[in-house]
Amino acid sequence: MSEDRRRELGDNEFPVEQHLQEAFESTVKEGAERLHRSFRAVIITGLFGGMEVGLGVMAYLAVLHETDSHLLAGLAFSVGLIAVLLAHSELFTEDFLMPVVGLVTRQASIWKLAKLWVGTLVSNLAGGWIIMWLVTQAFPEWHALIAESAHHFVDAPFSLQTVCLALLGGSTMTLMTRMQKGATSEVVRVIAAVAGGFLLAGLQLFHSILDSLLIFGALQSGADISVWQWLGWFGYTLLFNIIGGIALVTALRIVRTKELVVHWRRTSPSDPDAPHGR
Repeated sequence: MSEDRRRELGDNEFPVEQHLQEAFESTVKEGAERLHRSFRAVIITGLFGGMEVGLGVMAYLAVLHETDSHLLAGLAFSVGLIAVLLAHSELFTEDFLMPVVGLVTRQASIWKLAKLWVGTLVSNLAGGWIIMWLVTQAFPEWHALIAESAHHFVDAPFSLQTVCLALLGGSTMTLMTRMQKGATSEVVRVIAAVAGGFLLAGLQLFHSILDSLLIFGALQSGADISVWQWLGWFGYTLLFNIIGGIALVTALRIVRTKELVVHWRRTSPSDPDAPHGR
């Protein structure tokens, strides 16, 4: 089918499907909104995100303790992602799609992205540390399980396998974000969160925030794990989460809608820090 014929059949003038244009424009607008948040809003939203995903970790541990099944526990973990979705808080790994698209369409400068990433990452970890302290105090019978779960990550050698697990962790979370952004129903968004939780926790993919909370719980409950072990694991996991989310999902979406990217770049304000309205 020719491009002219596609335009005749569609409702838009761009060489992409109407639903892709709508999803792209929604992504750009939300990305711009995130990039232009105040520092206070970034920190508070990130704190809530860390605490709410911590509730998912609590659910994960409860089911794993009773069933010894990582797949069932992964389904339970989705409670945390549903909470993040419905409470409109934010995880660091959710920011590999919308803010990056906002950046490439010139809705803000790279410094705005750096502020969002650093602020969200640090506040996610702080919120997660708080909730995991509460979990370890409330459920001392889980201490051995938490330590075992944490050792699964910090004892893993840096290898092709662990790199791939981190790449998949970042790309899975970013794809979940894309699925939620493309959905028009809240029910479908919740289903995407359940799918993301199942894959992330059920398959024990390497995820810089989720798995850090397990390690934090182990540190707080006296497990034989050091902060340096966490930092060594966290460093490469964070890097490959970012690469997985951007290279395997975001970059391909940008290439798919490159005509829209070019249009938004041409019509963006001259001030890169000024939000672009439509």
